[in-house]
Parts: sequence; C-alpha cells; structure tokens
Amino acid sequence: MKEILVVEDDPQLGPALRRGLTAEGYRVELVADGRAGLERALTGDHAVIVLDLMLPGLNGYRICAALRAVGVDTPVLMLTAKDGAHDEAEGLDTGADDYLVKPFSSVVLLARLRALLRRGGAGGTDDRSVLRAGDLWVDLAARRAGRGDSELALTPKEFAILACLMHTPDQPVSKEAILDEVWDPAYTGGTAIVEVYVSALRKKVDAPFGTHTIETVRSCGYRLDTRQERRAG
Repeated sequence: MKEILVVEDDPQLGPALRRGLTAEGYRVELVADGRAGLERALTGDHAVIVLDLMLPGLNGYRICAALRAVGVDTPVLMLTAKDGAHDEAEGLDTGADDYLVKPFSSVVLLARLRALLRRGGAGGTDDRSVLRAGDLWVDLAARRAGRGDSELALTPKEFAILACLMHTPDQPVSKEAILDEVWDPAYTGGTAIVEVYVSALRKKVDAPFGTHTIETVRSCGYRLDTRQERRAG
C-alpha cells in the first residue's frame, strides 16, 4: 500500500484529504506544521508528498527546497490558495513536481497523484487512471476523454462530471453527490447547475455519436448506462 504524506494545516481540509485518500486505498500520514512536515519528509518512506504552501513554522517553498537540497526526490504536489503564474513558477523552481490551486475537486487531485506515482516509479502503471465504458474512455491522469479514436473537447467541470459517473457505471449518482464531488464546497447555488452541465456534456459525449450513455434517473440524478452503450455500438 502506497503511503502519502499530507502537510496541511487547514483543520477542515487536512482531515478531509486524509479521509478521501484513505478511502482510495492509500495509507496517509497527516502533519499540520511545516517543521514537523519537513522532518517526516526526511525520515519517512512516502510515495508522494502533498504539501501546502502556507504553513506555520516553515512554508512549502522552503520545505521543498530543503528536500531537494539533500537529494530527496519524492514527488511533491504543492497546494496553494494563490493563483498566479509567479507563484506557480516559484513552486516548480523550488523542486515541486506539480501545483494545484485551491479549491480543487477530488477527481483532479487523485488524477494528479496517480500521475506522480507513475512518474516517480512508485508502483508502476495504475490501471485505475483510465476508466472505460464500451468505446468511451476517460484518462484521469492526462485529463483527456474520448470515444474510440475521437477525443472529446470537455471543460474541466464536464470532465469531472463524466469521471464521477464513470467511477460507478450502471449505478445512479445523485445531483447532490455530483455537486459535492465537482464544485467548491462554498458553492450555494443548488443542483440546477448540475443539470446545465450534464446537458452540455451529453451534446459532446452522446449526440455526435448517436448514443445515449448518460441516462436521467428520475428523482435522483444520472447514470452512465453501459447497457445502452453496448446496444448503440
């Protein structure tokens, strides 16, 4: 079982990351202080380090630079509330392998982690990074989707919704579950926005191919119907 070190001082985000990653089958060590995070990163055996930028004691830039200075090459995914090219460049220049701006969806986080695990040689290729239903496919790591040889031009939210449905094919997924998975927890606009995006997604995933893969489940939400996918093919 791969172990991930999470260095995050937010009292809500840190435990949420630990719960989510544990549910995905990872072993998670959570540290809420920069200096303690550096100590654990230096002494522990972790497959990936998820590192917040703004930390008490020592910030993420300095932690990452210190690790690289002593030859620790564990892949680092840096998390930050700062959204700017300069901040991203500084993070990468100090040795981070990837950079994710808050808020982010768990689908994107997991895909980035799988990509880093493969890049770092920690366990080889993870088949879970590519989801398939008939000729419909979603590559979570590369953030690409398509039907057969035709790649789909999806927005980030359309991609995240499709991935959410493909994680549990032939099972209904409520609009509330999609909202929780894809949208920022601070969003308070209700589930109508999910209907809008699913409608747009169908126009790209199904309409051009004469398929009916994304099915409405009355009084619930939606289902990725692989039986319809097979009949359509």
